[in-house]
Amino acid sequence: MAQVLTRLGQLGLGIAITGGVINSALYNVDAGHRAVIFDRFSGIKNTVVGEGTHFFIPWVQKPIMFDIRARPRNVPVVTGSKDLQNVSITLRVLFRPVATALPNIYTTLGEDYDERVLPSITNEVLKAVVARYDASEMITQREVVSQTVSEELTDRARQFGLLLDDISITHLMFGREFMQAVEMKQVAQQEAERARFVVEKAEQQKRAAITSAEGDKVAAELLSAAFARAGNGLIELRRIEAAEDIAYQMSQSRNVIYLPQNQTTLLNLGNV
Repeated sequence: MAQVLTRLGQLGLGIAITGGVINSALYNVDAGHRAVIFDRFSGIKNTVVGEGTHFFIPWVQKPIMFDIRARPRNVPVVTGSKDLQNVSITLRVLFRPVATALPNIYTTLGEDYDERVLPSITNEVLKAVVARYDASEMITQREVVSQTVSEELTDRARQFGLLLDDISITHLMFGREFMQAVEMKQVAQQEAERARFVVEKAEQQKRAAITSAEGDKVAAELLSAAFARAGNGLIELRRIEAAEDIAYQMSQSRNVIYLPQNQTTLLNLGNV
């Protein structure tokens, strides 16, 4: 019985040791990650290990994990435009490493490859592109500038084994002198528009006055012609029409009293 228990103990100990050894020789690669194997005898292996559970030789080999999912990074840059204006730009980059290039990335750049590569190449490309445009062109042709930066930065990052899924300019600010110049230009344009409006208004009033004068001239000529044909009869007709209009206006007033012809009642009140 004692021998059986001893045998079972030895078996259990062997299983535990074997399980420990096997467990220490396993490693997991999570979703969205890849592993690069460092071998103490041969260095970094060119094979990239995918997701799942894998074996490695303890002490001899070491798995190094990389996140291959797209990650954002903001890179601020201060540079100068073609007309020597200071420009402050913040570029948002969505990047990820090329999975097959991970062994070379680890060998040449290390695990913090994004810190080593992105700020330097972003500064380089932005300064080269912005120097081709004036400050005003940076505003009016912002889409063209953004497209040029995206193309050149994508090509530059590909040389280091990086993929850029999205590149966008999130902040664009110019120096104080340029902003003041833009403001003064806007004020001058508004003043010019106001002056043009005043000139156009005066021109319209001039044309209206000329048109009115021409109308009065034609009316006077027509009246002269009518007087020549009708004589004093037309004048008497106009006088009657004016008298009728005056009588109508006075009839509507409450302060007017009508007296019969040759009535002197009010004049005789002074003798009472």
